[in-house]
Amino acid sequence: MAGMIGQLRSVVIDCPDPRALASFYSELLGLPLDPDGTDGDGWVVISGNGHRLAFQQALNLRPPTWPEPGVPQQFHLDVQVEDVEAAEKQVLALGARRLPGGGQDFRVYADPAGHPFCLVFDV
Repeated sequence: MAGMIGQLRSVVIDCPDPRALASFYSELLGLPLDPDGTDGDGWVVISGNGHRLAFQQALNLRPPTWPEPGVPQQFHLDVQVEDVEAAEKQVLALGARRLPGGGQDFRVYADPAGHPFCLVFDV
């Protein structure tokens, strides 16, 4: 393999309300709002422990229609949890909703803007 061209800086998620979705993921992942990465022009960043998620305003975003392929999921995050039952209660209280699908070691949800994510756990 050739040398590295670059390093991943951020995963950027398009959404109608960047601050609201950043707050959701801040609570879910325990990453605080990054005041240096946030501006008033529809860009909000959460970061910590070497991880960085950015949220960019996209007013006309069409949320994915999981599991139907009409509007593909575009991306998703896998979030490792120890206790899926406790984690599910917490993400639902934050505004997530459970989606169809899943497997023996993961469950599928939508964040408040409609993006799918999975809670992944050991069986």
